Amino acid sequence: MVEVRELHEMAEFEQVDALFDGIWRFGTGAPPITVELMRALAHAGGYVAGAFDGGRLVGGSIGFLASGNALHSHVTGTAAGRGIGFALKLHQRRWALERGLERITWTYDPLMRRNAHFNLAKLGARPREYLPCFYGVMDDAINRGDESDRLLTAWPLSDPRVETLTQPDASAREVALAREEPRGPDGLPPGAVVALADVGGRPVAGPVDAGTVLVAVPADIAGLRGADPGTAKTWRHAVRDVLGGLMAEGRAVTGFSGKSYYVVEKM
Repeated sequence: MVEVRELHEMAEFEQVDALFDGIWRFGTGAPPITVELMRALAHAGGYVAGAFDGGRLVGGSIGFLASGNALHSHVTGTAAGRGIGFALKLHQRRWALERGLERITWTYDPLMRRNAHFNLAKLGARPREYLPCFYGVMDDAINRGDESDRLLTAWPLSDPRVETLTQPDASAREVALAREEPRGPDGLPPGAVVALADVGGRPVAGPVDAGTVLVAVPADIAGLRGADPGTAKTWRHAVRDVLGGLMAEGRAVTGFSGKSYYVVEKM
C-alpha cells in the first residue's frame, strides 16, 4: 500500500533528490529543483510530498501556488508501476481542495504517449497551451538531444468528470463516460480524421479541416531519441506544427484516444 505524505525534513528532501537523479540521471546538468529549494518551499507552505512503499521512498512531487487560484505541480517523479503517480495526484488534489484551490496545472512533453494517456484519460486534465522549447536545452539522460516542448495542462478539481475519475468506487461505466471516449466501428471517435498519422514509425500529415481531428504521437519517444534521433526530431517538429498549430487557432484538446492520438475539436 503506497502512503503519500508531506515532507519537512532535510533527510527526506535528500531522498527525493536521489530518487529524481536516479530517474533523470542529470550528470553535470542542473536538476529541476534542489534540496535547498524543497526546504524553502515546504517551509513557506508550498507542496512537497513523498510516496512511500513499506517505508521506502518511491515517488516525490513538488509544487507552488500559481495565479488563478491554482497549485502548479513543477516536478513529479516515481519508480515504475504500482499506481504511484496516481496516488500522488490524488494527494495533490486533496491538498489543493483543503486550501480552497480550484485547479492544478503542470507541463509535460506532448510526445510522451504514456503521460498523455495518464493526464488526459485517467485524470481528466486538459491541455491549455502548447509551449515550444519551454525549458530551453536540457541535459538529463531522458531529454538530452531533444527540444523541450511542453503542454501546459489544467486539472479542474471540482469538475464532475474529474470527481468521477478520482473516486475509487466509481463503476467501469461511470469511468468510461467520464473519460468521454466515444468509439466508432474502427475504434476511433466518430467522424474524426487523422491530422497526423504514425506510418511505419514516422509522422505523416493529413487533413486538419474536420470538426474532430486526431494527432498521433510515437509509441516510445524516449527510446527513439537514443535509437534514431533524426526520426525523434521529425516527430518533435511534426507534433509542434500540427498540434501546436491547431491549439494556436483556438481548437481544444478534449481527450487522448486509443492510447495513441490526441483528440482535437473545433469549439
